[in-house]
Amino acid sequence: MKTYFKLTLLFFIVAFTSCEDVIDVDVQTAPTRLVIEASLDWEKGTIGNNQTITLSKSAPYFDTTTITGVTNASVKVTNDNDNTEFIFAHQGNGVYTTTNFVPVINDSYTLEVVYDGETYMASETLNAVTDITDLTQSVEDGFDDEELEVNVIFTDPEDEENYYLLKFEKEGDLFPALESGDDEFVNGNEITWWFEKEEDEDTDKIEAFRPGDTVDISFFGISEAYSNYIGILIEQLEPDGPFGTTPVPLKGNCVNTTSPDNYAFGYFRVTQVVKTSYTFE
Repeated sequence: MKTYFKLTLLFFIVAFTSCEDVIDVDVQTAPTRLVIEASLDWEKGTIGNNQTITLSKSAPYFDTTTITGVTNASVKVTNDNDNTEFIFAHQGNGVYTTTNFVPVINDSYTLEVVYDGETYMASETLNAVTDITDLTQSVEDGFDDEELEVNVIFTDPEDEENYYLLKFEKEGDLFPALESGDDEFVNGNEITWWFEKEEDEDTDKIEAFRPGDTVDISFFGISEAYSNYIGILIEQLEPDGPFGTTPVPLKGNCVNTTSPDNYAFGYFRVTQVVKTSYTFE
């Protein structure tokens, strides 16, 4: 009996350990590209002089060891209206900063990045954003009439096209939620923009807002071109079931004027932003 038991136990040990073979999965690769994170956001109530641009190189999805910061580039932004240049100095690990940027509403700005013998260019206009006039909470406006939502209230300026980006981030979240829109059907009216977090049905973690939660809100005035870009990005980040948008490489506005096929990822935007927060009761 003891011998039989030992042989049976040995069989199970061998059987289970043989299931631990490593399986190599081939994944698609793509050419390494320059990644330009150039969001010059002028917060209302500040002078907006301090700005940051980050440069890196794209890396395979499963590569967690490669250092991708670009450290030897030349970065500058020029005001196209008066030709003032703002030089961004490298601070380490691909982070470039300036302390003398001058934001001017409706002025056009051009980004120039020179890296590895190639020049990347992009242009944007600094768009104003209206003020947030009130923040409230409710339960009846969202998809779930039992869950709290925050309401951002503002008046859309009349006689002009406006495009908006809102970023919501509850304290403790790993990533913010992004929503974009325009004033095509609400031009000149008071707008109530609600945002609700839903329960995560796949985990036990509570995602919906609860009394005492604080959500940070950033409200941007953006260009039509950036609105189109960020709208596609949001759709790809939040696919809607089996018929959602198929992810595709998303080109920004940074053009490689030396070798057009070697385009960069990322976007150069210049915006005005209102930042605030709301704590649920």
